[in-house]
Amino acid sequence: MPPLSPQAIHLHTLVQGQGFPILCLHGHPGFAQSLSVFTQPFSKHFRTIAPDLRGYGRSRAGAAFVMTDHLNDLEALLDRYAIDRCLVLGWSLGGILALELALRLPNRVSGLILVATAAHPKSSHPAIDWQDNVYTGIASILNWFSPGWQWNIDTFGQRSLYRYLIQQHTPTAYQYLAKEALPAFLQTSNQATSALSMALQRGYNRLPDLSAIQCPCLVLAGADDRHITAASSLETAQALPQATYHCYPNAAHLFPWEIPAVVRADIDRWLDENPAVITPPEGFNVVSAAH
Repeated sequence: MPPLSPQAIHLHTLVQGQGFPILCLHGHPGFAQSLSVFTQPFSKHFRTIAPDLRGYGRSRAGAAFVMTDHLNDLEALLDRYAIDRCLVLGWSLGGILALELALRLPNRVSGLILVATAAHPKSSHPAIDWQDNVYTGIASILNWFSPGWQWNIDTFGQRSLYRYLIQQHTPTAYQYLAKEALPAFLQTSNQATSALSMALQRGYNRLPDLSAIQCPCLVLAGADDRHITAASSLETAQALPQATYHCYPNAAHLFPWEIPAVVRADIDRWLDENPAVITPPEGFNVVSAAH
């Protein structure tokens, strides 16, 4: 095994908009563009900072690493953009990193939006057989060439592993799968997969530590999520001192791509109810933080 990398690396980052910063963290597999369902609407009013995490997208790993290296990279990223305080949105793995950032840097995290994630993640995913993989491969290739093609959705998509990622097999969801999921999968390194697998094998559980996170949190889950169950997301929300929880029926792990308008409306409502999470701290200069 190559040596572990102890130092932060320079993350390729997609920055959009102006205003209070929102750090947006993707899942596994993923990259910055996977979060466009959030960054595009947010960037109309805020400054969104969406990095490719180490080993994903254009942030190449180079050597084996562990999950805590992501936190070193993200702290260095906040320093690079002179961000004293930000709201953090994390999807799946990104949500776990968001929790870890709030525990490590409580004065720099104003709030958390946790999407399909948990501090003690549990899965109910069934075993995968060869037919699952064949249908998934065919559905993905056809969807790449013709995103949202209804015949492909009906014939292959609903029989593939996509049935565990989404419940509402709409052309919109499949367009996101073609544009953002497949490229993310192809750009996820073996080092990133190994780092995540190692952490899960060790039994990741931060529930006992969540009482230390005092900022407002919004926890969003899909009722039919098989990758990180809604029950484990609820357990996380209950352990956070200031959490609002929403669970969406007939939706799974990729529910922001299934019901994007509903999710965005709930986030907007939560922001209206918690203005402190997007209020610059005293002495904070939005212009300087934007560079």
